[in-house]
Amino acid sequence: MIDRLIEGIKKKEAPIVVGLDPNLSFVPEYIKKKAFDEYGETLEGAANAFKEYNKGIIDSVADLVPAVKPQIAMYEQLGIPGLEVFKWTVDYCHEKGLVVIGDIKRGDIGSTSEMYAVGHIGHTNIGSAKIAAFDEDIVTVNPYLGSDGVMPFVKVCEAEKKGIFVLVKTSNPSSGEFQDREIDGKPLYEHVADKVNEWGSSCIDEKTGYSEVGAVVGATYPEQGAVLRKLMPKSFILVPGYGAQGGKGSDITCFFNEDGLGAIVNSSRGIIAAYKQEKYAHLGEEGYAEASRFAVLDMKEDLASALK
Repeated sequence: MIDRLIEGIKKKEAPIVVGLDPNLSFVPEYIKKKAFDEYGETLEGAANAFKEYNKGIIDSVADLVPAVKPQIAMYEQLGIPGLEVFKWTVDYCHEKGLVVIGDIKRGDIGSTSEMYAVGHIGHTNIGSAKIAAFDEDIVTVNPYLGSDGVMPFVKVCEAEKKGIFVLVKTSNPSSGEFQDREIDGKPLYEHVADKVNEWGSSCIDEKTGYSEVGAVVGATYPEQGAVLRKLMPKSFILVPGYGAQGGKGSDITCFFNEDGLGAIVNSSRGIIAAYKQEKYAHLGEEGYAEASRFAVLDMKEDLASALK
């Protein structure tokens, strides 16, 4: 899967992933009104508002970016109707030729992790049939339980030619409470980086030289990012924290390798709720999708300028 992601980044000249993290406060009133008129102020109504909202954004940015990253919690809050829209979003993005990174942050004991891996990036055996359930291309994985929790995902990656991004140094303010703790002379996140290299050693793509096992490192910690880039030369880095969380183009150059590859930068609210920003406010609510497109173009220019 890493080869497809790299191909998309090169073709569109955009190491960008759009976080499809819908929230009712982001959805324009006219979309909510239409959904609530038909389904009422119910879980189904909210889910259908998310669906229409996502469709507009996807249609507007699909030709500009190689990948999207739906955060499953935004959909799970709506129960079964929300999960149905999550699945619809994955499928619709595939129709548009996009790589889908399922931001699910799973990680549990071995047998449970195996089922998470099968459900999201593998195939479930049902009698003589093998059926893909959610069918994302790449998912995020929490390594807190160690190899027991991660290796089931790695095995599915090898079998299905899929990928994972392991949480190494996350963008949230309290990440240091655990991740920065020093153990045997170095911070915990460096120990996790060493394991990422180990876990990914069996699934390095021959064409690109990159592993199917990548890492999540927040844009809000560029100094640590520079260290981790050197520690994990064959791992792609998913970089959250750009835009709404404070990261900017000048913060992310350290996440890339000398070949200009090695990282993909995520923006969620900064793109999908761009119409709420003063810069794009003139487009109004009905121009929310167009505002998202302009936000991607501006982000693309910012990253290109920084990477020069």
